[in-house]
Amino acid sequence: MNGPYHMPHPIPYQGSKRLIAPTILAYCPRSVTRLVEPFAGSAAVSLAAAFRRKADSFWLNDAHAPLIRLWREILKRPEALADAYADLWESQQGHERAFFDEVRARFNQKHGPADFLYLLARCVKAAIRYNSAGEFNNTPDNRRLGARPGEMRRRILGAAELLARRTRLTAQDYKRVLADCERGDLIYMDPPYQGVCGDRDQRYAPKMTHDQFCCELECLNRRGLTYIVSYDGRTGEKQYGEPLPADLGLLHLEIRVGRSTQATLLGRSCVTYESLYISPSLRKRIPKRVKSAEQLKLAFG
Repeated sequence: MNGPYHMPHPIPYQGSKRLIAPTILAYCPRSVTRLVEPFAGSAAVSLAAAFRRKADSFWLNDAHAPLIRLWREILKRPEALADAYADLWESQQGHERAFFDEVRARFNQKHGPADFLYLLARCVKAAIRYNSAGEFNNTPDNRRLGARPGEMRRRILGAAELLARRTRLTAQDYKRVLADCERGDLIYMDPPYQGVCGDRDQRYAPKMTHDQFCCELECLNRRGLTYIVSYDGRTGEKQYGEPLPADLGLLHLEIRVGRSTQATLLGRSCVTYESLYISPSLRKRIPKRVKSAEQLKLAFG
């Protein structure tokens, strides 16, 4: 496996850091006892860190319980999950839309991990969306049938090989995770972005506010813990969400993630940047030439 395109990412996920994970890990300390992701999602950073041997162990948490159940199947029963996905993929042939609706209805009753993986592989933008009744309600992308069974098996088994037997899995509020973190941990946080959902995120029952999140970061600073945060950004001159407060003492970097598809469709040429914030305890280890810059634009290429 060479580069981000060959990493085993079994969970297609809107907003995944798959492409920029190597850039994020460039700011990882040389020695990490445990990498903690309180907002794990597709766990792109943990997978990249495991592949590059950047950490000894991992803690994947997400308040969205079905996602952690899916991760548990990936790490503990990868072959069985790959078989179940293959059965679903083959069964859809010839009546794809009706089959998607059937699987979605069953998932809303039983929350089966294989059904969830199939829905994510088929739904529009691989986006998790629930209605007010708590039912998964995203629709299928009729242009694609999801990853083929052989490719999905490769991804599942590859992820299991990297993370199994050294990964803790939990489905709880991020504040409980942060409270249990220790020195020696590197905490990577990719919370719901303000520019996408404000204080409301359709994936989670526990709501996260910007002010509350800032208070949690201040607490981590007092405890001297090491963390990296991905949080909003900008396209051209348009800024998304409030920046994290200057009094937190964070180093603010920008990662160039590419040209905006929406802007291109409108005839404009705008580049999108994601913000990356480095904690004070980690900032001390960054070279002086970077520390002296208020912002550093990093091109991922």
